[in-house]
Amino acid sequence: MNIAMIGYPTYGGSGVVATELAKQLAVRGHDVHFISSEVPVRLSRFEERLRFHPVDTPSYYLFKHPPYTLAVASKAFEVWKNEGIDILHAHYAVPHAISAVLARMMAGAGGPRVVTTLHGTDITLVGQEPSFRPTVELGLRCSDAVTSVSSALRAQTLAAFDVRDPGRIRVIPNFVDTTVFRPGAAHELRARFADPAEALLIHVSNLRPVKRVDWVLRILHGVNRTRPARLLLVGDGPEMGRLIALADELGIRERVHFLGSQSDVAGLLAASDVFLLPSAQESFGLASLEAMAAGVPVVASRVGGIPEVVEDGTTGILADDLERMIEAVQELLADGARRCRMGRAARRVAVHRFAQELIVPMYESLYEATMAGETVAAG
Repeated sequence: MNIAMIGYPTYGGSGVVATELAKQLAVRGHDVHFISSEVPVRLSRFEERLRFHPVDTPSYYLFKHPPYTLAVASKAFEVWKNEGIDILHAHYAVPHAISAVLARMMAGAGGPRVVTTLHGTDITLVGQEPSFRPTVELGLRCSDAVTSVSSALRAQTLAAFDVRDPGRIRVIPNFVDTTVFRPGAAHELRARFADPAEALLIHVSNLRPVKRVDWVLRILHGVNRTRPARLLLVGDGPEMGRLIALADELGIRERVHFLGSQSDVAGLLAASDVFLLPSAQESFGLASLEAMAAGVPVVASRVGGIPEVVEDGTTGILADDLERMIEAVQELLADGARRCRMGRAARRVAVHRFAQELIVPMYESLYEATMAGETVAAG
């Protein structure tokens, strides 16, 4: 098949999933084209059968804001015309689904089929803006197939939007490359960030308010009351300045390693003791799955799709408030045997439920059914 992905290039889950799916499809022999405003963070090396197509958003004095949605649609149409695209896969309902639908309309008869994947905040946050609601609904109705990364997100979508045919939204969970994200000897890397007697916590995200990264710093502050610990804070985003100020206020600035965006986090995860994900909303929690694949237990919020990924008490601990999260981390750090058992269980769940070789074929089957014009039932 000839497939084009439309996705964001940043470290957020939707961009990571789109990039990793593109890479896996290319490995499996498909021709894949990635359409984005810049080279994705995870596309850091040459991949055979995978090409990147940058979106150039022109400025014009009559436009208050550059017309990104139209620029993406035009680029997608151009790629279809030049490359003969079969499937145009849009990641994120706003605005990529609409861009894909516009590109298909430009192509006319014989144009590509449109698949839209819902990732979370496109439904739970951005999509809740009243001015965007009709746009989201149109994108979902006009897509040939729609997927959701979790059952929780599917339920939220059906509750919030009139999609007319609920059975069209199929759950295909996120996946992890278990050959890349895996436990390993990371003693040398760990030694760069923490002394042997210190615990090493980690958080990975795009540092938006919904991630509640201030809780991550407060967890570190609470843990340090009972034992020395340090934090790897991976990612960048609008909260960075506030987080640095909070670290200074809490007196833990020297215990936080602000690492910024990183294209390769597998080694950092494997070097850590506990992964933190205290999000206010989370439709899946891809970073927590990558931590699990690396054999690291997760302490996370009991929200959205996280309980579909993290098994409370087995692969991590789910909590409803900040104080319980602090306690959970302290418990895991105080009981090394339990932490190791959870890490091994986390790895098993990642391998047996979310490995790339299990999930990517689901997308291939969806593409084939969509190209054949078949109705795809929810799964």
